[in-house]
Amino acid sequence: MTQIAPCRTILHVDMDAFYVSVELRRRPDLRGQPVVVGGTGPRGVVAAASYEARRYGVYSAMPGSVARRLCPTAVFLPGDHELYSRVSKQLHEILHEATPFVEPLALDEAFLDVTGALRLLGEGVAIGRHLRERVATELDLSCSVGVAPNKFLAKLASVAAKPKATPEGVIPGAGVFEVVVGSELKFLHPLPVQALWGVGPATLERLQRLGVKTVGDLNALGESALVAALGRSSGRHLFALSAGRDERPVETDRTMKSIGHEETFARDLYDPADLRTELVRLSDAVASRLRGAGVGARTLTLKVRFCGFTTITRSTTLASPVATAAAIIGAVAPLLANIDPAPGVRLVGVHASNFGEPVEQLCFDDLFAPDPVAGRSQPVATDWTEASQAIDAIRRRFGETAIGPASTVGKRGMRLVQRGAQQWGPDHEPADPPGPSR
Repeated sequence: MTQIAPCRTILHVDMDAFYVSVELRRRPDLRGQPVVVGGTGPRGVVAAASYEARRYGVYSAMPGSVARRLCPTAVFLPGDHELYSRVSKQLHEILHEATPFVEPLALDEAFLDVTGALRLLGEGVAIGRHLRERVATELDLSCSVGVAPNKFLAKLASVAAKPKATPEGVIPGAGVFEVVVGSELKFLHPLPVQALWGVGPATLERLQRLGVKTVGDLNALGESALVAALGRSSGRHLFALSAGRDERPVETDRTMKSIGHEETFARDLYDPADLRTELVRLSDAVASRLRGAGVGARTLTLKVRFCGFTTITRSTTLASPVATAAAIIGAVAPLLANIDPAPGVRLVGVHASNFGEPVEQLCFDDLFAPDPVAGRSQPVATDWTEASQAIDAIRRRFGETAIGPASTVGKRGMRLVQRGAQQWGPDHEPADPPGPSR
């Protein structure tokens, strides 16, 4: 069997329980205890769990209510996305000092192509150990590093390097694990087939009917059999991975494809006026990020999830890219008006895509436009570009909460959307919740 050519050295750096570990820096008294970070309200979701909490079966993306049942002694902390973003920036500065070829995957992980740094910094394992030492010394955090000839194997190697939570205790990890050239299949084939990218529940069920349990089992079927069972694209993709092949380069400049915000409410909303307020908040946040990125969006998507977890999306594509809250609201409000909130709305999201240079074309009708939510015509500003620039300047100087839509202002101040603050569900009721719902 042909070996993979040792042409690249790829590292996958993955922080260990990142959000929890950052929190423990300011709460060292909680070290060694089961700690969970995420939404602390009844609809909250686990963002990260310490290895002590994982001993009880608590994992990320699990509903907080389930985590509490599994581990009643766990300490639950609200997430702090702004803090995690700052620490992530410090982490990536360390990574970029090893190589300019860094592909961020999330706040807490990245691929590095260190092929060109081997003569200067040593072999991949040595570079991985050096990075771990710097992260521990400068950030007081720990990470695990996988070293391999390609991205797919490097990511699996970082998993092998991590600590393991067992009912008996936490087993320390190797810290750095290398998939040595020539031993790729020895490492890969005993793994469960779910380790392959692209094996979701439906594909797994098909493979299990074929008697496939491990990566080696899948590889033994052969490419033609996999294509017949899964289709040409999926079959060829999984067979290549099962042979340890992955030709994807480390992408240092990943193109942003969408910008969006969505929010799960502490209680279901039924009143269209309440939903309009939330829509304004979300649209303002999306518009602000679009302008920060220097782009406008032609396609705007509204996402609504009802209390029974049924989710619908509605999209509209405009003639030219927009980047102001007024333009986004004008596009998505009609979509919201055509949705019946009677079942109770659990989540609303606004997403922007199909980017280009923002150009908001004006017409005579803009002087007096219908408001589909309010059910009557409302006078509107013809050009919000200069006003939006003024809003951005005020926020840069005085902070994000210095200015915002009037509907977000309540007795306790302005309730604006902050990036990442609500991604794990609501911690509690909003400071000034919408009016009573039935």
